[in-house]
Amino acid sequence: MDRRSLLTVATGAVGAVAASQIPAGAALPTHSGAGRPVATFNVISDIQGDLRDLGVALDDMHRTNPASAGLAVAGDITPRGYDAEYAAVRSELTRHTHARTVAWAIGNHEFYVPKWRDPSTLAQATWPNGTTEDSLFRSFYHFAGRNTVYAEHSFGGIPVLSLGTEKYMHYHDPKLWDEVWLSEAQLTWLEQRLAHWARRRKPVMVVTHHPLPNTVSGSHNQLYSRDYLQADRLLGILGRHRDVFLFCGHTHWDLALSDWYVRRVVPGTANLDGFSVINTGAVQTGYTDDGKGGEISVPGTFNQGLQIEVHRDRVVVKARDFAAGTWLKQITVPLSTRM
Repeated sequence: MDRRSLLTVATGAVGAVAASQIPAGAALPTHSGAGRPVATFNVISDIQGDLRDLGVALDDMHRTNPASAGLAVAGDITPRGYDAEYAAVRSELTRHTHARTVAWAIGNHEFYVPKWRDPSTLAQATWPNGTTEDSLFRSFYHFAGRNTVYAEHSFGGIPVLSLGTEKYMHYHDPKLWDEVWLSEAQLTWLEQRLAHWARRRKPVMVVTHHPLPNTVSGSHNQLYSRDYLQADRLLGILGRHRDVFLFCGHTHWDLALSDWYVRRVVPGTANLDGFSVINTGAVQTGYTDDGKGGEISVPGTFNQGLQIEVHRDRVVVKARDFAAGTWLKQITVPLSTRM
């Protein structure tokens, strides 16, 4: 089964980043500036059944961030969305020390059961093979311990909002597959929560699986530039807030790339500084640009993610190679208001 299942293109603008970045290959400081952070947490994505690398990542995160306030997983928790696959992820988590609070976002691989007649028999020609759309969401809800795709968690007092599609679009339009559909209820909820935390002068961490168009690595590529059916509406909500940090996966593109972090400026939002968008890398298999409008796999062992330090006046984002146990790079982003 091709993990790039029928992905496809859009427009936008990326603003200049008013932040300090330490590039790949440079020595990272032991401490990220004066003062202890308010909270630290980790972000990973795209496990897709690679439980061995998940275990390696969990152990490495515990070594480098033993007091982590939370773990955010930006989708593709499973390879296909079977209950047994969710159970295997849960079992792997219990074998490793990790943050108590885990914020799960749903990914496109959580909807791949309908491509299979049974767990051993791929049968895309007879899609959906008796699998209902509702059953796929129920499996995710049971695993995540909630009854909505979108949710809010607190990582040491820092709000973390998880977003995700509320329809698997091939059930609704035979021309579509993995595109993201957000209900008016989810969009309104996001708008209200961002406004709530802005009034309280708190930065907000937003976790979603698919990258927004014309932001981080891969999102300019024809494979990933049309993932959101309501991209303009979502950008319009996020773009009003300077202290929003959006974490997205899906592409598996290497965190060593220069556009792993960008500021996205959304015209018409009266926020000329934009908001932060960060690629999460991937636990399972890495990719990069092939220079021809597509992508190629990264050779060797690939297992990447992020560690985040939230200070009263800044947020430090560190890219980590879990397999090598080394830091790749980091960026320090000043907050527009001090907490």
